[in-house]
Amino acid sequence: MRGLLLLFCMVILSISMILIEQKNGKDDACLQVSLTQAGSRSLYQSVMDFYLPILRIDQNRQWNFSDHLYQTILDHFPVYSFALSGGLTNSDADTLTVSGETVDIDMLVEEMEEENEAYQNEKIEKIEPDVTMDFSQDSIVVQRNLATTFLSNSSGKTSQVDLDALSDFNVLLKEHYHVDSTTEVTPDQINVKNLLKKDLTLKKGVDGPQILIYHTHSQEGYSDSTPGDLSQSVVGLGDYLAQILQEQYGLQVIHDRASYDKNHRDYAYSYAGPALEKILEKYPTIEVVIDLHRDGVSGNTRFVTTIGDTKMAQVMFFNGLSYTKTRGKITSLPNENLSTNLAFSQRMELLASEYYPGFTRPIFLKGLRYNMHYVPKSLLVEVGAQTNTLQEAKNAMPPLADLLNRVLQGEKP
Repeated sequence: MRGLLLLFCMVILSISMILIEQKNGKDDACLQVSLTQAGSRSLYQSVMDFYLPILRIDQNRQWNFSDHLYQTILDHFPVYSFALSGGLTNSDADTLTVSGETVDIDMLVEEMEEENEAYQNEKIEKIEPDVTMDFSQDSIVVQRNLATTFLSNSSGKTSQVDLDALSDFNVLLKEHYHVDSTTEVTPDQINVKNLLKKDLTLKKGVDGPQILIYHTHSQEGYSDSTPGDLSQSVVGLGDYLAQILQEQYGLQVIHDRASYDKNHRDYAYSYAGPALEKILEKYPTIEVVIDLHRDGVSGNTRFVTTIGDTKMAQVMFFNGLSYTKTRGKITSLPNENLSTNLAFSQRMELLASEYYPGFTRPIFLKGLRYNMHYVPKSLLVEVGAQTNTLQEAKNAMPPLADLLNRVLQGEKP
């Protein structure tokens, strides 16, 4: 049945391409009408190769379908409508301009691939998780005294969040969020008063791990990291964070050190999904899932702050909304835990504003799902960027652990 459905979709897509070609009176394939320069051709080829290989056919045929059918097809496959709209303008080989904003082509294609996650999960090879509960490695022990010193010197709240002011949606967005241009958020989704009602505390008296740390992009390192050495990538940060949570706060933590992006970064979320399912099935006591990343930036941008006497990387919390402006709600990426996802990141960020001003960047909201649907208390954290040093990133772990403990113990701003 699935094969027939896919074949039907391919036939409809083939017809749509031919219709679009006729509509524009061009000899070349339809997307090439609007995609210009080398970067745009790269996007076109990537999309065609991944999604629509059947379209590599001779298109020199005549059709007389109505404009109504033509428009219906465009409405159901907005990537074509978007290309034809003129939203893409001249660009170089790696980026293009969409509605005045520079977009990384590889990132755009990656997102398209992730939207097809359900199909990919049936095709890709499975990667086994690599779970550890032992955080006594020498590389972690070296950091222990630094964490203890930092946390013992913490002086409590240094400022107070004005919750009344944040009842204004525009104020809340301006001060605490960055919404990607491909999506949008409603006032109800991030209403502070409503999200503060969410119970984010950990259950008491549980025998088994309650927190999982893992890395969709395990290869992400820092300016002075040795490529391929996981102890110097975000995986090393995960070891350190787990150790602090376990030793300083008595929380039960496991760390998945598997690499889901080593061979196919584009499919990392699809590789990680089945592994997460396996871990959650084996450890049903897990309530918190933390996907630890580092950001990628251009130029010399560095996300650095100083708290006390310690220079550290800034962190950013990230949420997917399963909603884009072109598609609306993405029904193929359901997330019944979205509201609690948003409550978790918001409470972390607001408490950070009170205890460690300058530690966090605004919460980033984007259009897809990013495997945050498996448990309500899911958190995706970007620790600095590739321009930060490894030590700056490690120095961010004690305050991050402190904030996690406060939220999971029930503290609110």
